[in-house]
Amino acid sequence: MAKTTYTGQDVSEFLNSFVENEHKKADSFQLIDLLTAWSGFEAKMWGPSIIGFGNYHYKYASGHEGDAPILGFSPRKAAFSLYIYSPTDRSKEILPTLGKVKISKACIYMKKLADIDIDVLQELCIETIKYIAEHDECGCRTE
Repeated sequence: MAKTTYTGQDVSEFLNSFVENEHKKADSFQLIDLLTAWSGFEAKMWGPSIIGFGNYHYKYASGHEGDAPILGFSPRKAAFSLYIYSPTDRSKEILPTLGKVKISKACIYMKKLADIDIDVLQELCIETIKYIAEHDECGCRTE
């Protein structure tokens, strides 16, 4: 997510024009409600298709720096991409209980909200908010 920038595009307009599947659209609006409540930040568009919550500035030892949302997701055609994970001990412990998901280095993929445990999602988001506040970098960064 580090190469993504805030765009100012309207989130509802994006969802209504980009997401064709009505169930995915409903899940997107529910995710917005959940992530807004947990993070305390309103949803904003980052790049052409990422809905982000909050932001932070990062600067790595290499000199690379930028801004990124603290939490985020994208309602892609194949699956939702969730940008909500940081490598804390607690996150590693509970991630296997999240539900029916696929995991990569930078994000978690899910087909629909009904496939996951919302309480676990909330705890992962809270862990990420704490991690970023302490480290000023996303947990997906590798040396």
